[in-house]
Amino acid sequence: MEKLFEKLKEYLHMDDEIPFEEFLEYYHSVMDELNANFQQMEQDDLVKARFICSIVQSNADSRSKRSKSKAKVFKKMTSKCAFWADAINFNLLKSGLSQAQIDQATEEINQAV
Repeated sequence: MEKLFEKLKEYLHMDDEIPFEEFLEYYHSVMDELNANFQQMEQDDLVKARFICSIVQSNADSRSKRSKSKAKVFKKMTSKCAFWADAINFNLLKSGLSQAQIDQATEEINQAV
């Protein structure tokens, strides 16, 4: 998850939007990582994964409104990222964190980026 997080930080500091193909590749990398390792992830990685999903979800949603030809693909990305963000949030709550603690950890990541 750390590698994906570092890549996201790089993207967030760019002035230009990354091309569709690169965005799609990053999205698939995130989904592959979650599908393969979600059950074994530590709390810190889960918080980072939730943050990543939220950013990708927001970006895909924005792109879906601007690209008629790829809107369906972006809407699917938005939906899957929302699913994962909710699943991660549920898992963190189940592990004993409060929603306020999860939100605080996410905000700390956001400020550090």
